[in-house]
Amino acid sequence: MRLPTAPRAALTRLRRDAVFGLAGISVQFLALLVLSVPWLVDDQISSLPGVLVAVALPVAALAAVSPVFTRMQRRRFKGLLNVDIPGPARWGRELRYNLLVAPAIACGGVLVWGFALLMGLAASTVFVWSAPAGRLKFLPTAMATTYVTAVGLALLALAYWLTGALVRLDVRAATALLGPDPAKELKRRVEDLTERRAGTVDAADAERRRIERDLHDGAQQRLVSMAVNLGLAKATLGDLPEEARKVIDEAHREAKEAIEELNNLVRGLHPAVLDDRGLDAALSGIAARAPLPVRLHIDIPERPAPTVEAVAYFVVSESLANTTKHAQATGADVTVVRTGDILRVVIADDGVGGADPAQGSGLTGLVGRVGSVDGTFDLSSPRGGPTVITVELPCVL
Repeated sequence: MRLPTAPRAALTRLRRDAVFGLAGISVQFLALLVLSVPWLVDDQISSLPGVLVAVALPVAALAAVSPVFTRMQRRRFKGLLNVDIPGPARWGRELRYNLLVAPAIACGGVLVWGFALLMGLAASTVFVWSAPAGRLKFLPTAMATTYVTAVGLALLALAYWLTGALVRLDVRAATALLGPDPAKELKRRVEDLTERRAGTVDAADAERRRIERDLHDGAQQRLVSMAVNLGLAKATLGDLPEEARKVIDEAHREAKEAIEELNNLVRGLHPAVLDDRGLDAALSGIAARAPLPVRLHIDIPERPAPTVEAVAYFVVSESLANTTKHAQATGADVTVVRTGDILRVVIADDGVGGADPAQGSGLTGLVGRVGSVDGTFDLSSPRGGPTVITVELPCVL
């Protein structure tokens, strides 16, 4: 006969929890043997110093072998509940579990099995016991037999619930005490994620440099060569038809425009001067090329990390580009100062203001680039201006 799904699942869970609890009681029985060794060897211990020694030595021995019991407990959780508790655990926390929590839960299991379960089984089978005689001597009426049976079934339900509750309590306690320290684990994960992010940022920066070199040494040189050849053709081939001359002039003009666009793209990716001469020279180049007056104030006694330099350069370059396109400004101020391990970058203009990263402008990219190195980004841009962007970057990653 096949049981319905719900009772079958309940019995399966009860069997699993019971085996798990009995395994825990067995582990505590081994611990109890360690604690009982002096008393088993010498049953004449009567003086107070002897009692203290007989108690202290087994506890010390149990503390010394606590890692062994920890491994046994981890195997119990993994093998019976499929709960993986990683290590290592702090010695004091695992000692607390092995000396206090686990024995208390084992005692609770003994009480559940000894009282609720056994008494429930006994009381719930009263009808079976009383069937031949109609009733038991200590139960004068059939109604009393019914009441006792109902109490027995209630005790069985309580035993079922308490068994599951003890298992859940044991899992929580073991996870908290036998696993790694949550604070240290969180710190380790943060350090790991920070290291991975720094590696990703460095890899992206290295890829940008590679693209810049490829464009500068490959496509840009080809365009320059083509523009030179077109210029020579225009200058030397004087007997060409007017239509052909117009085509050469147009191609020569587009080639020079493509070179200029490519130069701007290369500088935006990662200018070579940033590696060679540092942030001061690179930002001076941006200010010189800007279509509006840019006043620079740079005080960097010591160069920051290359990735931080690249972020600072990108922030200034993109901010000035936004100012030129949208701010209707007549001038801008750029201040870059290093104070300790913080590089502070401030870009201010006298434009119309109203800049908002939520509107999908280039400011969104700035926020993401600054955040990639754990920097802070602050924007003040009221209607009517001025617009002030303040960025702080850690100099050491």
